[in-house]
Amino acid sequence: MHLTEFLFALPKRVFNPILFSLLPIALFGQSEIEFSIDTKVDALLSKMTLEEKIGQMNQYNGFWNVTGPSPQEGYQKEKYDHLAKGLVGSMLNVRGAKEVRAVQEVAVNQSRLGIPLIIGFDLIHGYKTISPIPLAESASWDLEAIKTSAELGAKEATAAGINWTFAPMVDITRDARWGRVMEGAGEDPYLGSLIAAARVHGFQGSDLTAPNTLAACAKHFAAYGFAESGRDYNTVDIGENTLHNIVLPPFKAAADAGVKTFMNSFNDLNGIPATADKHLQRNILKGDWGFEGFIVSDWGSLKEMVDHGYARDKNHAGELALNAGSDMDMESYIYLREIKSLLKEGKVSIEQIDDAVSRILKVKFELGLFTDPYKYCDEEREKRVTGSKEIQDAALDMAKKSIVLLKNKENLLPLKKEGQRIALIGPLANDKNSPLGNWRIAAENNSAVSVLEGLASYTGNTICHAQGVRLVDTIPAFHQEVKINTTDKSGFKAALKVAKKADVVIMVLGEYGFQSGEGRSRTKLDLPGFQQELLEEVYKVNKNIVLVLMNGRPLVLNWADAHIPVIVESWHLGTQSGNAIAQVLYGDYNPSGKLPMSFPRSVGQMPLYYNHKSTGRPGADGGDTGSVFWSHYGDEKNTSLYPFGYGLSYTNFEYSEIKLSSDVFNSNGQIEASVILKNSGKVKGKEVVQLYVHDQFASVTRPVRELKGFELVELAAGESKKISFTIGPEMLEFYSANRKWEAEPGTFTIYIGTNSATKRKANFHFN
Repeated sequence: MHLTEFLFALPKRVFNPILFSLLPIALFGQSEIEFSIDTKVDALLSKMTLEEKIGQMNQYNGFWNVTGPSPQEGYQKEKYDHLAKGLVGSMLNVRGAKEVRAVQEVAVNQSRLGIPLIIGFDLIHGYKTISPIPLAESASWDLEAIKTSAELGAKEATAAGINWTFAPMVDITRDARWGRVMEGAGEDPYLGSLIAAARVHGFQGSDLTAPNTLAACAKHFAAYGFAESGRDYNTVDIGENTLHNIVLPPFKAAADAGVKTFMNSFNDLNGIPATADKHLQRNILKGDWGFEGFIVSDWGSLKEMVDHGYARDKNHAGELALNAGSDMDMESYIYLREIKSLLKEGKVSIEQIDDAVSRILKVKFELGLFTDPYKYCDEEREKRVTGSKEIQDAALDMAKKSIVLLKNKENLLPLKKEGQRIALIGPLANDKNSPLGNWRIAAENNSAVSVLEGLASYTGNTICHAQGVRLVDTIPAFHQEVKINTTDKSGFKAALKVAKKADVVIMVLGEYGFQSGEGRSRTKLDLPGFQQELLEEVYKVNKNIVLVLMNGRPLVLNWADAHIPVIVESWHLGTQSGNAIAQVLYGDYNPSGKLPMSFPRSVGQMPLYYNHKSTGRPGADGGDTGSVFWSHYGDEKNTSLYPFGYGLSYTNFEYSEIKLSSDVFNSNGQIEASVILKNSGKVKGKEVVQLYVHDQFASVTRPVRELKGFELVELAAGESKKISFTIGPEMLEFYSANRKWEAEPGTFTIYIGTNSATKRKANFHFN
């Protein structure tokens, strides 16, 4: 934008003699000068009152029916007046082109400076058309598909007026008891970092001013996924090594990808609530990483510092948060009410306020909101885009790629397409709500394709359906606890009857859609309710069972693994769930997913993760050491039931031994590690070839192996391909005892194979 365009684009209240005096420069001889966003932000900031600045740091949830009359009394009237006076910088959970335009018109037309709002929403895995939960998408290991999923989610959400999403969640977690594992990419920082960047690029696109892109938000900064006992909102106590090597890399990747906002987390970290953690926010994020966007608190996290026992009161909480670098207050109202007095008392500075406001305004300029505050408010576009074939097709594609085949004994799958009698059993078999999962605020209840509906599209077999275990009676509200029925087994009889007569039994079991997600921590990871009993009873009358799991976290599946011939991990796959599952079961899509989290043998193993340390007494897991004095359990193996990176296919893949171009290189060099991958089966399939590295000794203890590369490869039956990885110093870097990222000389072992437990290895030296 040229200077003249900028000046005339500003609200008329901002246009002043100082800016007017610059007009001759633009009109005579320098009309090609481009003025930076920073210049525009500074110009606007200079015209703002203290109250207006503080207002930009205040975010409200939607508080009235915006397309109806404005509130006339009470608390809603106060908030409406704040909006009209320019004392609100952002709103969340206002959605729909018409509704967003209504609130935007109040902010732009009634406030003194007409600064537009940024409209936030939890676009976690789709807007109205729901894609698989993020953990499921991560199981695809398909970065382009994940990016496309975010891109089309943004396209549908922006058509409904939204220009800011509180996603991606990039928290690494090792504890399946924590309900919010469903929102992230799992346990590995390397995979999590690549997925974080893919989602940021998908949401924000290459042009943030385009009406189909929106600002992304990396959350929750930091270490929320390490809550003690897997209990949501709980305390976090981890060392510097874990913080830098495991927790922070996906956040750094998001920052490097240009993410516009960060959200701090509910938890405390080593005794300091993240909202008040200056080291995290000012020193690392805004300092070391050079992050230029803004930080928003999580819902009410400023006032929750009083509950933490860290802040004396709300006034003190505002002081702590602003000094630490939190720029926008989500639904605490503390900045709005306390900053003015804090400034007067010298407890915060005007420079801190100006920095926060500048960051917020900059994102608004980058979104193009000052050029057109109503660019996201096209009702015709909303009708055209919402639920379009393009978005539905992409949701189906993503769902198929997210499915993980855990077991397929005697190749019971794929199913024959005709001539069979199939019993479809389970509380989730005909459920159209659970497949949507949690965090699907804009979706219509019961809008998913059920497994029954998906199977019914194949007409060659006879499907007999019996629920077996009754589901919950009503669809719960977002904030309510839910459980699968634990009192009524009256449906067992009908289920056993259809199972006895069937050639194949498909059992759809798992978690109700709201049994994972925020606030949904569990101490048990088995099948809830009577589902395990139902599974065992059906097995007694028919052993040809295909177990289809719907869940938002890893489950304990020991009995099923020992008895059931086929296990399919389908997660909560979203709108197109039933169609995706049916296409995989019938072989029209060959499953290629790999687990992004380890599946435990017991909840007592939590936290469980593949990239653990060896300890000083590693022993021989599962073997006879001749001694009890090694790191193990007396009643269970150390290993996972299904390891990170695990997943089967309808075909078979063979790996050659690893070939190294050299077994030595230095800081200026690199080597190539390669294998020959062959599809030795009878059908085309995809394989995720995974590279792991083990640093045998270093200045701090290192994991037994770490994912450092992977390639998603598709091969026709009988086809072979050379898969190569380049290993250089950057691949060997870690946060060392010197408190910096560096690669240290030493001996390394690499593993290349089909999952994190692969034994295929080779050694090299880095000098």
